[in-house]
Amino acid sequence: SIEESLDNIAQVMDALKGSDTWVRGYVSMVFGCPYEGDIATADVIRVAQRLITLGVDQLSLGDTVGYANPRQVSEQMRAFGSEIDLQKVALHFHDTRGTALANIVAGLDAGVRIFDSAIAGLGGCPYAPSAAGNAATEDLVQMFEGMGIDTGVDLSSLLEAATYMEDCLGKKLPGRYLRASRHHSKG
Repeated sequence: SIEESLDNIAQVMDALKGSDTWVRGYVSMVFGCPYEGDIATADVIRVAQRLITLGVDQLSLGDTVGYANPRQVSEQMRAFGSEIDLQKVALHFHDTRGTALANIVAGLDAGVRIFDSAIAGLGGCPYAPSAAGNAATEDLVQMFEGMGIDTGVDLSSLLEAATYMEDCLGKKLPGRYLRASRHHSKG
């Protein structure tokens, strides 16, 4: 259960007391769950506040299966930001329904500045049905750079890494900017 998980986390955090270990806590299924349906924002806030009380330095709020939409992200981050400092929050979006980048912009507009991503959109959630890959890092960096937001990340190096991963795995990966750059370079 959630309470058992929080109790286990409390034990880990107790073991870390006195160390200078930086800890990131994850809250999954924030925007919807294939088993429980809609998730109440108040429940997410309660879990997040408990993690902060336990000493977690940063929270990653996950759209584990890709259910979120931009309006929902805006509304939840507004509610969340009234209770918890959004500087301590990261957002983690899966691109199951093609809305990861739009959801990231909604999070950015709400005040979040940390976003998880994976090269070429690799990843997914093996225990959640239909969970597609993560937001692709090169898509995210290309979008932010196009918006005038300096990420400090070299986009051409990301494309090299994404191409390498695609070649190693021998399959087409979901990163959109990777596909667009390959198509553009061929013709």
